[in-house]
Order: sequence, then structure tokens, then C-alpha cells
Amino acid sequence: MSVPLLWWDAPGPYEVAFSTRRGGVSGGPYESLNLGLLTDDAPEHVERNRSRLCEAAGADPVRLAMNRQVHAATVNRAEPGERGREGDGLWTETPGLPMLKLTADCLPIALARQNGKPGLALLHAGRLGLLEGIVEAGVAALGEGHLAAAIGPGIGPCCYEVGEEIAESYRGRFGGEALRGRNLDLWTVADRVLRGAGVEHVERVEICTACNAEFFSHRRDGGVTGRQGVIGYVA
Repeated sequence: MSVPLLWWDAPGPYEVAFSTRRGGVSGGPYESLNLGLLTDDAPEHVERNRSRLCEAAGADPVRLAMNRQVHAATVNRAEPGERGREGDGLWTETPGLPMLKLTADCLPIALARQNGKPGLALLHAGRLGLLEGIVEAGVAALGEGHLAAAIGPGIGPCCYEVGEEIAESYRGRFGGEALRGRNLDLWTVADRVLRGAGVEHVERVEICTACNAEFFSHRRDGGVTGRQGVIGYVA
């Protein structure tokens, strides 16, 4: 089975793609391309799925860099093959060093330098991370200059109802446009934060993972679900 990917036509020497839940070997609630080890899926299935993703993206699975995601604002420089360091962002200027960030309703975001030395950052941006400043940290990691970004599939304002405490935090930080009634609009918030941090060009996929059965969704599936992600490298 092939691995379907949503490719970002990034401006520069980059290969960046967002995965769906299709094309892997896992079964049950993790069917089929589950990329997350912190689930009840068989670890050997997850490793095979990650290898399949790397093959489809033209990446070296041995060099694949990941973090232990903690919903914070830490962006680490990617190291070949490193997996366990805590952080919700990775960045690199090294050609051929693939990075992977995982999501299951949170937003996968890719940032790319458009001028000067090529540089790429991948972010896991959820409700807590956006408040903590993960987007600003990703922009800072790449430094000043012309940047472009892509916001991948994540839970949309159609499905992300939140309580008043969360809503008030977002209204206070981002204004009324952060909500649509009782629902949080992570797409609009991420777009606004990216542009506010100086990103010149922002693309939004606007696929809701809770609505679309081609993706894993923590909210839709009651927490028993897999992980998709964004993979990328400097070509």
C-alpha cells in the first residue's frame, strides 16, 4: 500500500509533507499509518510505519530526528537520529536531515527560510503551545529574514468546543477572532501569530482532523487513536 502525502510546495530547497492515517500496517483504532509510540499500538508497527513514511518522503529513517512532545514552546536544533529530548519544535540547516513532528488534532506547522542559507523548522502547535509561544520560538530559531509557513491538518473551529476558562485565555491574548461562538479557531490564531512574528507568506490546509476520517483525531476518538505528522528536510 502506498503512503498518501499532502505536499507543501515550499519556496526553496525543501521537501515537506503532511501525512494522513493511510498507508501503514497498524490495526484497530490505530489503523493504519500510526506514527506515535506513546499509544497502545505495537511498537514494531509504529517503527514500520515511520519507515514507510520516510520512504515515501525520500528521507533517511536512520537520520530521522524527533522529540518527546510536551505541549510547550521549546524548539531544539535537530540532531541525526535523536528521539528523546523534550520539545515541540525542531529546526535544521543541515541538508538531508529529516525531522518529524506528530499530531492528532494539534496543528503541524512548517517554517522555511526564503532567503540566505536554507533553514527549516517543524512545530507541534496545540492549544497550550500556541499560548506558550511555540510559533514565536520557531520563528526565532530560524532568525530574521524572509520566512514562509504552512499550517497543516488539525482540528477546526467546526469541532473544537472549549470551556469558558480556555475561551477567556484566548480572547484575552488574541481577541474575539480566536473563537467562533464556543469553538476555538486554532487555524486563525496560528495564522495571526505567524504573521505577527514576521512570516510573510502563510498557507493553510484547513482540513479538520475531527471531521475527516482520513486523519487521526484525539477528540473524535476519545483519546484512543494514532498520530499523523509533518515530515521535512532541507534538500
